[in-house]
Amino acid sequence: MTQHSDKSPGPEELRQQVERTRAELGRTVEALAAKADVKARAREKAAEVGEHAARTAGELKAAAARFLHRTHDGTPGPVRQRTAQGAQLARDERTVVLVAAGVVLVAWLVLRRKD
Repeated sequence: MTQHSDKSPGPEELRQQVERTRAELGRTVEALAAKADVKARAREKAAEVGEHAARTAGELKAAAARFLHRTHDGTPGPVRQRTAQGAQLARDERTVVLVAAGVVLVAWLVLRRKD
C-alpha cells in the first residue's frame, strides 16, 4: 500500500502567505504611487539640483579665492597699488565708465555689422 501524503498548506501557513503577499503588494503600490507623484518627484529633483548648484558654487568660490590669493601674492606692490587706484577711479566715475563702455560697444557693433 502506498502512502499518499497531503502536501497542501495548512490554515496558518496560508495566513502567513496572505500577510506576506499583502505586505509586498503594499510596497509595490507605494512605489507606484511615488512614481506617479510628479510634483513630489519634481521637488526632489529641484532639491538635488539646488544642492548640486550650492556645492558647485562653493567649489567655484573657493577656487576663485585661491586664484585671487595666488595672483595677489605674485603681483608686484606697485601694480597692485595702481590697480586699486584704477578700481577706485572706476567706482568714483561710474557714469563716465558706463558711457565709455556703451560707446565702445556701439562702435564694435557698427564695425562688426559692416563685415
